[in-house]
Amino acid sequence: MCGIVGALAKRDITQVLIKGLQRLEYRGYDSAGMVVVDEHGVLQRRRTQGKVKNLEHLIEDHPLQGSCGISHTRWATHGVPSEVNAHPHICNGDIAIVHNGIIENHEVLRKAQLSQGHSFDSETDTEVIVHAIYDQWRETNDLLRAVQETVKTLHGAYALGVVEANKNDRLIAARKGSPLVIGVGNNEYFIASDVFALLGEATRFIYLEDGDIADIRLDGITIYDDTGKPVVRAITETELKADTVGLGRYKHYMQKEIFEQAAVLKQTIAGRIAGGRLLDSCFGAEANKAFGQIDEVQIVACGTSYHAGMVAKYWFESIAGVACHIEVASEFRYRRHVVNKRTLFVTLSQSGETADTLAALQAASQLGYAHTLSICNVPESSLVRQSEWHLMTNAGPEIGVASTKAFTTQLVALLLLVIALGKHHSITKEKEIAIIKQLELLPEKVAEVLRLDADILRFAEQFKDKTSALFLGRGEQYPVAMEGALKLKEVSYIHAEAYPAGELKHGPLALVDEHMPIVAVAPNNDLLEKLKSNLQEVQARGGQLYVFADKHAAFEAAEGLSLIRVSEIDDVIAPIIYTIPLQLLAYHVAVIKGTDVDQPRNLAKSVTVE
Repeated sequence: MCGIVGALAKRDITQVLIKGLQRLEYRGYDSAGMVVVDEHGVLQRRRTQGKVKNLEHLIEDHPLQGSCGISHTRWATHGVPSEVNAHPHICNGDIAIVHNGIIENHEVLRKAQLSQGHSFDSETDTEVIVHAIYDQWRETNDLLRAVQETVKTLHGAYALGVVEANKNDRLIAARKGSPLVIGVGNNEYFIASDVFALLGEATRFIYLEDGDIADIRLDGITIYDDTGKPVVRAITETELKADTVGLGRYKHYMQKEIFEQAAVLKQTIAGRIAGGRLLDSCFGAEANKAFGQIDEVQIVACGTSYHAGMVAKYWFESIAGVACHIEVASEFRYRRHVVNKRTLFVTLSQSGETADTLAALQAASQLGYAHTLSICNVPESSLVRQSEWHLMTNAGPEIGVASTKAFTTQLVALLLLVIALGKHHSITKEKEIAIIKQLELLPEKVAEVLRLDADILRFAEQFKDKTSALFLGRGEQYPVAMEGALKLKEVSYIHAEAYPAGELKHGPLALVDEHMPIVAVAPNNDLLEKLKSNLQEVQARGGQLYVFADKHAAFEAAEGLSLIRVSEIDDVIAPIIYTIPLQLLAYHVAVIKGTDVDQPRNLAKSVTVE
């Protein structure tokens, strides 16, 4: 959840840390702080509640300078957002740390440390780590050994940056369960939760593995694995540029990322289809061969990615003829399973660092699934590295907390997987060609629906004073309605729920009155007439309908029914297309209500802790 940035150089790194935190603010924005080792070897700290800009103003008023330092932007877990709970935490003026993750045995450690004479300034689980490192450091007089001994006592997840007083030439980094990368510059080094933080400072990165501890000095880096043995980790060159994460002409990242979808969907299919067919090498030669032995698919994901998996379940069973199961990762990892040994285990994640999804993948390796495959947006992520096979969505950086382009690119990637598996089951050559044709038309269709932006804004204006909303869909449009409801609640704070339209009479209809907006997606498919009947039930009870309908769906605007017509869409790609107007609706409602669109309260982009 939280964001870590650290630096070790022969220059003042204060602004490097600030800029890095600004790029990582989507990971947490309850509080922010920084420690540098100044020219006299003193740990100089600045912390403040709120966003990184507050820390920046504080440093302008109370400057600090140093060539070695660590910084942090926090998403609160243990302890309310406050200055005293903000990182970095310091013990006796000698050791300072920043931490991302959760220490599950912090209460036990805290009691022991209190009995040994330590005092605590915060409510955080992190403070027990700095006291533990300090105790080991006093005994060993070596920061590396102190960290190595301390992490043996920690239960849970962590990414750590650690510095000590009187040493402005050394930085220790440790990682278990939470992402941490090392940026390699010209005779200078950086650490961060995400490469985005360091764009402009480094183009080469080392991705630490679970259990790694890095001893970073000006003359080089030594990395030790969880057994304490020195190891060599590959240095990867990133193709990302600093300007790729800028806003450009847009007001918000969410808006930018919605409008990028026509372009990024091209990137998702680029190099994976040719001559109207899916390339067999799309998932790799070994995967393509193994797909013929797969009878079932198990999808595990969280949040928006879970909704993408729900759409894919319809596709796998109706198009490919392959049984498919979908489950929330946090539920999957804590129950017993009966596993068909010919099942492909598929994980979905934008970041590839979602804690519950990673844990589910690790559990799957013990449960006897035939193979594992991840669909992800970050090539160097833990999920990709730990999966047998992977397919990258190629959506580019997604900064807005409310996922948009990651969702639609996941859907396209899943449809490619449906084709790949279905070719070994019930998808004929003719059917494959027809689906590929629709995928090739996607960018054009997305551009068409984006041109409805002004009409959707007029819809949104009628939601300003609403407190609740219902979203309805049938078939594969039901998960699309779920995603639309999630987007609205995430960014506008309007309570929103989604239901299969046929479930109205089983309870939700009791909520309908003249104050309740009901949003429906209505493609021209076999379920259209049933959906119309459901919507008539809403109208009869005074509900206010907002319908996104295929232009051939024979809807007419009327009292209590506002209508936006969507161009004709093939059934296969309809879930992808109908998602986009719901994204725009949520965005515009949030802007009208004046919420923080890109950084909605209580939420962070990457859920790297349970």
